[in-house]
Amino acid sequence: MDKIVLATGNKGKVAEFSHLFTQYNIDVAPQSDFNVPDVPETGTTFVENAIIKARHAAKLTGLPAIADDSGLVVDALNGAPGIYSARYGALNAQTKPSDSDNCTKLLAELNGKHNRQAKFLCVLVFMRHANDPTPIICQGEWEGEIATSASGEGGFGYDPLFYVPSLAQTAAMLSKHEKSDISHRAKALKELMHKLQTLI
Repeated sequence: MDKIVLATGNKGKVAEFSHLFTQYNIDVAPQSDFNVPDVPETGTTFVENAIIKARHAAKLTGLPAIADDSGLVVDALNGAPGIYSARYGALNAQTKPSDSDNCTKLLAELNGKHNRQAKFLCVLVFMRHANDPTPIICQGEWEGEIATSASGEGGFGYDPLFYVPSLAQTAAMLSKHEKSDISHRAKALKELMHKLQTLI
C-alpha cells in the first residue's frame, strides 16, 4: 500500500500517532505535509466526524486516509463534552479554547458532583479513496475518572485530569510507552491495523 495520509491538524494527535505507528511498517504522513486544511466537523457523532475528515483528506491528496475523532465522555454530564471535547471551553463559536480552558470548564461543570466516572473514546476511520462506500471503522475506549485537579506534564487535552485508578496516575503522568499500551487511540489503532493486514 502507498503512503496513507493522517487526517488531523492536531499536533498532539500527530505526535501520539507517530509514536504508535512506529510499531507498524506503514508509511503515514500528517495532512499538513500536503497542505490539507482542517474541514468543519459537522457530524453529530464521532463516526460521522471521522468519516468527514477522512473523506476530505483523501479527496484533496488522492491517497488513502486515516481519520481520528475522539473525545472525553463524562457520565455525570450526560456524555459531555463528547464530540465537542476540543472546543468545550470556547467562549463563542469563533474562539478556539486552549487545553487549559477546556479543563477549567470541565472541573467547573463537575463541581459538587460525586460521580466522576469518564472514558476517552476514539473512532478511527480508514478510507481507501474519497468515494469509498465501505470505510473501515474501529473504536477504542479507555475507562477512568476525572480528578479534582490537574496533575502531570505529558500528553495533551484532558490528560492532566483523566485519572487511571489501576495505575494511580493521570494520563499526563504516564510515559509515551505506558500510554501507547492502554489508551483509547492505541486500542482503536490495534484493531484497525489488524483489519488492514488484508489490504496490505
